[in-house]
Amino acid sequence: MAFQLSPGVNVSEIDLTTIVPSVATSIGAFAGPFAWGPIGEITTISDEVRLADTFGKPNSTNYEYWFSASNFLAYTSNLKIVRAANTASTFNATANGTTILIKNNDDWLANHTGYADGSYGGFAARHAGDIGNSIRVSMADANTYTSWTYSTQFTAAPGTSTYASSRGAANDEVHIIVVDEDGYFSGSRGTVLEKFPFVSKASDAKDDSGNSSYYRNVIVSNSKYIRWLSHPASANVSGNLPWGSAATANTFKLLIANTTSSLSGGADGNIVTANVSTAYDFFDPSDSVDISLIISGPSNATLITSLIGKAETRKDCVVFASPGKSDVVNNAGSEVTSITTLRNSLTSSSYAFLDSNWKYQYDKYNDVYRWVPLNGDVAGLCARTDNDRDPWFSPGGLNRGVIKNVIKLAWNPTKTNRDSLYTVGVNPIVSFQGEGTVLFGDKTLLSKPSAFDRINVRRLFIVLEKAIAKAARYSLFEFNDQFTRAQFVALVEPFLRDVQGRRGITDFRVVCDETNNTGQVIDSNQFIGDIYIKPARSINFIQLNFVAVRTGVSFSEVVGKF
Repeated sequence: MAFQLSPGVNVSEIDLTTIVPSVATSIGAFAGPFAWGPIGEITTISDEVRLADTFGKPNSTNYEYWFSASNFLAYTSNLKIVRAANTASTFNATANGTTILIKNNDDWLANHTGYADGSYGGFAARHAGDIGNSIRVSMADANTYTSWTYSTQFTAAPGTSTYASSRGAANDEVHIIVVDEDGYFSGSRGTVLEKFPFVSKASDAKDDSGNSSYYRNVIVSNSKYIRWLSHPASANVSGNLPWGSAATANTFKLLIANTTSSLSGGADGNIVTANVSTAYDFFDPSDSVDISLIISGPSNATLITSLIGKAETRKDCVVFASPGKSDVVNNAGSEVTSITTLRNSLTSSSYAFLDSNWKYQYDKYNDVYRWVPLNGDVAGLCARTDNDRDPWFSPGGLNRGVIKNVIKLAWNPTKTNRDSLYTVGVNPIVSFQGEGTVLFGDKTLLSKPSAFDRINVRRLFIVLEKAIAKAARYSLFEFNDQFTRAQFVALVEPFLRDVQGRRGITDFRVVCDETNNTGQVIDSNQFIGDIYIKPARSINFIQLNFVAVRTGVSFSEVVGKF
């Protein structure tokens, strides 16, 4: 407290209640090409319905990626997605087909908020991609409503709003309708997707609730399908007020004729591995993007190696990968060789987990069956294990490793196959009669024999390091003295006892005293806490000995002898 210069009472609070916080362990991260949705930004998805709504339905070119994401969401509800795109060949559909790429809201605000010459015909698809070509936009005002094709969709003709009338303005209202012309979004051609009735041409217009009714702002805030680019070039019949003017004592310009546009020019672009890798770069800043489980989807060795590098740098997440489709689908007899070749091309790392299979599953959106890699499912098993138990429990085996939505596996490895794969750190996925399809391994890609060659140990240490490091930040800029060191030990030990009670560790010790915080350490403005951990190990091998003994033999004579 400050020194007092005269008698008095000074009251202050000192908070010594800091604890080791809980940390997220089940957040998935995924990047891939989708048919719809924002490009180059992270979007959190909670379920398959929102996945389809935000990023479009799967199609013949992206289904392997789409179902990798969907399969993860079958086990949990927190997946961060970045849409990958080739920005040289991916475009939004526009009213006159002029090519333009609007990546996301920030890009729209920075680069596409208004074209005074009306060169884009007023509107563009909200997101880039072929499916934007399914959108039709039409608008009418007082001058064109009577002959408008969509007049029956509205209760009355647009005219003058209360807001404009109170300021002496006239003819500011306009109706806008968005139609699914080709039926992609709704499944039925001509379905009305959105209607915006009685919106205003006046930039300052407000509705009865005080919200903006300016048609540009209404579309920006509420439309899921279109973006505003410019005022219509045909709005030049009579009146002195251009669209987008503030309401004053005058008449707004009217449309010459009905303004209807079938959007065109939208394109998905040619997506390559480099585009997907670039999309994963958005997950790099570990201090601002919290993730736990990186799903690689239908990846190759180049991408998997890149993702392992990211995980090694972050040190708070694990990469999940599968072999290539050609390694396991229609590759009878050569699966082990092909998978082993892939594994040997990858970096040794405890932050990576490689499974052995693809699954055949039903695509209800296209009424076909698809081959899909299993790494989304395996990451989902880890997330489900976190929910049901804790991150330091193994996700494999019949208790926690049963995989959902499997029609059949690309191949069902035998015991000999499994032995060969497990020796090199590949985790078999097997179908057992009457017991389902099961993850039958829990090895990381760490080549060196170590506790960290098991995923439960790696994830245990991620939790411990992440949580304790967060708590340790509150020791920054304090004095490195006996009090601070004791406070740190008192902070960490209860947390570790809790983990021990939940079967994550068998024993631990925390050292933070003058033995490791020497004078040299203190004078260097450093602080050292040594935390020793004995991690719990999962059972991978069971030996059952059945011993037959003679009637007259006592069990005490033979127990422990075999």
